[in-house]
Amino acid sequence: MSAPRYWALAPAAGAGKRMRTTIPKQYLPLVGRPVIAHALDALLNYPPVVGLVVAISPGDEWWPGVVAHIAMDKPLRVVAGGAERCHSVLNGLEALQECAHPDDWVLVHDAARPCLTTGDLDQLLAELSDDSVGGLLAVPVRDTLKEVDNAGRVTATVDRSRLWHALTPQMFRLGMLHDALRTTLEAGRLVTDEAAAMEAAGFAPRLVEGRADNVKITRPEDLALAEFYLTRRFTASSQEG
Repeated sequence: MSAPRYWALAPAAGAGKRMRTTIPKQYLPLVGRPVIAHALDALLNYPPVVGLVVAISPGDEWWPGVVAHIAMDKPLRVVAGGAERCHSVLNGLEALQECAHPDDWVLVHDAARPCLTTGDLDQLLAELSDDSVGGLLAVPVRDTLKEVDNAGRVTATVDRSRLWHALTPQMFRLGMLHDALRTTLEAGRLVTDEAAAMEAAGFAPRLVEGRADNVKITRPEDLALAEFYLTRRFTASSQEG
């Protein structure tokens, strides 16, 4: 059998209500381009990735304006997203089954994470390509964590020594991830990331430490932070050139 290929999948059907904007967060302008364009280009411009699937909301009026902002020299397929992120990912995986092998790798990346670096992708593939399960980028928790009751009163300080923030991409074999996610959803359980579906199927995904600047646009202040990171990165790149 030929070597497994690497595919990318970006769920992009979310509304991003916490941003308090009329435009979904993935389409907000960021350093001259939509947020999602930065996220997708990080994947499309990465040589090992052979193609990309994007899951968007039915009737999405913003997606057509993104095409001019992204590299189009690799196959890019658009599918309908679902009610939750996990439904969108499953739709994307089913689309990939039409052109990919079950042993191929899928890198699922949030459309609202515009600061993904080539270095993190290199690290992810280097550590997981021979792994029997797969895994995800993550960063250790640095802040003190508090557990609270329903009234907002602190009930405990949580030991953070073994806690990590899950990031994306999350990288798993197409067949394994599809089966794990479908089984989880059929059981009536919603999961917020792919690793949780793999965990529910009895697997132990591996954590790969990534960069803390791989931020997800969730609140208004995140957009300003991402702009800072990207502007600094673009400035450094132009100076090197």
